[in-house]
Amino acid sequence: MMFNSIHFLLFFVFVTAIYFVIPRRFRWALLLMASYVFYMSLKPAYVLLVILITLISYYAGVQMGKMETRSKRRKFLIITTFASLGLLFLFKYYDFFNSSFDTFFNTFHLSYGIPALHLVLPVGISFYTFKSLSYAIDVYRGDQAPEKHLGYFALYVGFFPQLLAGPIERATRFLPQLYEKFDFDYQRVTQGMKLMLWGLFQKMVIADNLAPLVDAVYNDPTHQDGIRLVLASLGFAFQIYCDFSGYSDMAIGAARVMGFTTMENFSRPYFSKSISEFWRRWHISLSSWFRDYLYIPMGGNRVPVPRWYLNLLVVMLVCGFWHGANWTFLVWGGLHGFYLIFSILTRGARDYFVRGIGLHRAPKLHSYLKSVITFSLVCFAWIFFRANSISDALYIIRHLPTGWGSLLQTYGQVKAPFLAPLKFEGAIAICSTALLIIVHFMERQSSIVDKVSERPVWLRWSIYYGVTLSILLFGNFGSRQFIYFQF
Repeated sequence: MMFNSIHFLLFFVFVTAIYFVIPRRFRWALLLMASYVFYMSLKPAYVLLVILITLISYYAGVQMGKMETRSKRRKFLIITTFASLGLLFLFKYYDFFNSSFDTFFNTFHLSYGIPALHLVLPVGISFYTFKSLSYAIDVYRGDQAPEKHLGYFALYVGFFPQLLAGPIERATRFLPQLYEKFDFDYQRVTQGMKLMLWGLFQKMVIADNLAPLVDAVYNDPTHQDGIRLVLASLGFAFQIYCDFSGYSDMAIGAARVMGFTTMENFSRPYFSKSISEFWRRWHISLSSWFRDYLYIPMGGNRVPVPRWYLNLLVVMLVCGFWHGANWTFLVWGGLHGFYLIFSILTRGARDYFVRGIGLHRAPKLHSYLKSVITFSLVCFAWIFFRANSISDALYIIRHLPTGWGSLLQTYGQVKAPFLAPLKFEGAIAICSTALLIIVHFMERQSSIVDKVSERPVWLRWSIYYGVTLSILLFGNFGSRQFIYFQF
């Protein structure tokens, strides 16, 4: 049951209608049951994994609540950490390490013989594992009181809008909301629905129309020239953004309809002026998770400079590995770690250069240049993220400069390479991506949903109908899975 399916629409309308009718004391049970039904619609057996992780974290939290000092709580934190990460390792990383060891042993003609498990990766396991871990760590630190109500805690872990791909909400924000009563509020409900509509537009009209174009190039890179490779890489940058941002907007909007406030997950990341700013704007719930539960405990920047660089690199490597058990993700994370370290090392030289050429006298131009450079670096790293293998990524990088001589020949030869296989989808993708960029320019002070809500009634409803009609006419109804479901 995908967010971009008619099944989810019917499911959500049905659950929400009952939610506002029944007494508040029964609402948690309704949402918990709905969340498990939602998850079971994908693969019924894996709901047992959600329940197991929930019970382990709940038990550890209750036991830590009985201890007065951190030293006494530590053993329960260790238990829940090893159990949760152990299950994550088993399903997500075991075969990767097993295959890597097998390759290593075969290189030296040694016998290995340990079989792979070939387990199907449970959708959303990385997200609900991190939610349960953040709760356990917060209880251990004393930042969160242990939740005594098992049903409330189970709902925090398994809340269906956030279950499959986040945002990775903190217990300190979510659990207190379960004790509040949310009456039907027309303005809040419609705001949530507008956000869901905008998310659906990003997913179905932009991301899903870009996907076939990107796939055609990245699944067969050896038969492409530099023009196709560059356009496909730019296309993927917007595909992955609209795919994940679209999901996040739908998740946040669905929660808002029922009264829940969820943390923002994206904030115009491609307008960032540095890589560090990009990570403050991209997948905010994950980047803040790594900051609070890995980077700062490792010492952050309050350590000797070499250790600081190591902390940055380790965090980004772990971030890359979190995304998938593949060397391509490790290289992607390591590349972002290198970007961060290089930025620190060259800060003085870059400031000197800017002043030397007088660019500091044109702050707007300087700001635009920094955004362009940052976006280019991010797109370059996306090549490893999207490529099917390291060898494919390196081939793409080596061949980015090729084929550009055709620019000097005929205009028709230039526009054909990327769009020729799917001209209609390509035109829709380009036009809708241009619209997205315009919307992001408009969102410098407030979100597009808020801006539209302030317009006259006739204009508001014209926009709503226009977006809805665009989805119906130009949306890709192939029910493409969200990219982040694989993580």
